[in-house]
Amino acid sequence: MSTHGIILFGHGARDPRWAEPFQRLADKLRAARGATAGPVSLAFLELMTPNLPAAVAEQAASGCTRITVVPVFFGQGGHVRRDLPNVIDVCRAAHPGVEIRCAVAAGEDDAVLDAVVQYCVLEAAR
Repeated sequence: MSTHGIILFGHGARDPRWAEPFQRLADKLRAARGATAGPVSLAFLELMTPNLPAAVAEQAASGCTRITVVPVFFGQGGHVRRDLPNVIDVCRAAHPGVEIRCAVAAGEDDAVLDAVVQYCVLEAAR
């Protein structure tokens, strides 16, 4: 049986409060997927832990054979275009038996943009 994990990947910051919305997102995703769907983890590029290789290693050790990395970035900037593919390659080399797929940045998806539009409309109506 294949276990499919999801890793929400963010930039990271010095202030630990910066990660609070990411943790809420991870909690909502866990609830939406259900308890048996596979783990949901956070990982960060810099300044916070765990980093992506550590998060992948943890999910692989827990039995995940498929992992989807979701960059929780608004766009495909330098970190997503240059840094992330290099880190994904390191993770794939370290875990050859695990299928690791990387989604596009969350902000590139029209459904995400539609949700932000709705948020802006609601805020403007207050």
